[in-house]
Amino acid sequence: MSGKLGAMAKKSGVNTSELGDAVRRRREQQDLSLRDVADLTGVSASTLSRIENGTGKPDADNIARLASWLDMPIERVMHHGHRSPTDPKPVVYYPHESTPEIVEAHLRADRHLTADTAKALSELFRVAYQQFSQTSTRKR
Repeated sequence: MSGKLGAMAKKSGVNTSELGDAVRRRREQQDLSLRDVADLTGVSASTLSRIENGTGKPDADNIARLASWLDMPIERVMHHGHRSPTDPKPVVYYPHESTPEIVEAHLRADRHLTADTAKALSELFRVAYQQFSQTSTRKR
């Protein structure tokens, strides 16, 4: 029974992998180092690294600081109820992200696609989006 209780405890609280993915995406979009983000948020670079790698267990203060920096509600990284392994992964994206990042999040969450297929489709979409969005900008 302790194994079952341990699994239940892991399902409650913070979705650290989603938080880590969001931090890494924002950090890379802004071309920031872990130290830069640490200076901006007050969360240590070592803690940020563990969060990005999915091994960190951030405390409430760090979650609040990162949610504020990401400009997102804290609820976005909180687990809501219990999901089975067959449930689709929730798609989380943020208002500041561009359309290619949003599409990539949806493709990664699609359980019918392998990770490599989702990545390839995402890259195809990104290239097409850049080409057509520049074309439509030029026409205006």
